[in-house]
Amino acid sequence: MKGFVVIIDDEEDIVDLLEYNLKRDGFEVLGFLSTSKIKQLLNEESVDLLIVDRNLPGTEGSEFIKKLREKGYNTPVIFLSAKTTKDEQLQGFEAGGDDYITKPFDIDNLIARVNAIIKRTKKEAKIYKFRDIVINKDSAKVKVGGKHIELTKLETDLLLEFIKNKNILLSRDYLLERVWGDENSNPKTVNIAIKRLREKIDPLKSKEYIKSIRGEGYILC
Repeated sequence: MKGFVVIIDDEEDIVDLLEYNLKRDGFEVLGFLSTSKIKQLLNEESVDLLIVDRNLPGTEGSEFIKKLREKGYNTPVIFLSAKTTKDEQLQGFEAGGDDYITKPFDIDNLIARVNAIIKRTKKEAKIYKFRDIVINKDSAKVKVGGKHIELTKLETDLLLEFIKNKNILLSRDYLLERVWGDENSNPKTVNIAIKRLREKIDPLKSKEYIKSIRGEGYILC
């Protein structure tokens, strides 16, 4: 799979056209007719690109992306819009767009630009996000609720593994192999590390990011 692309356009025919052609080119694709479920999706999945119309029900596409950017969402965006003037295109870039394609459009040109953006951004700092946790993998910086949190390399790797597998139950043996690189270590090592990680990312014990499943392991949800 080349990447995960999400389309937001209130014209169902355009959503269907893009879904068909992007899937044929090797992308995983989801299409939406409004923005109502997008924030939840970005919190739950690793989306590589958003293709966003500007004329959307209940909101203006560039305003929606601007608000996402202000809240720390860094997913690349291509605006696909019938707003074609120079000023309107500049508005899209100023709101946080990475590219701007006007309607009507050439599907081959659009797919080429999708490939170019995903190829470029995958080479840049990779951002992983879950709820209000943000990890910059390249710099190993972690923020929770917008505040920088000091984690050890092991704790960062452990949290990153949970975010990559959010909503999936991970056994202690799996974590020992993936994070410690040694599935034969004492499983209590995992318990201690998770206890310390919880204390740092949720000192008030109010968010319950990582839940224990007795006899099974842990899950980030």
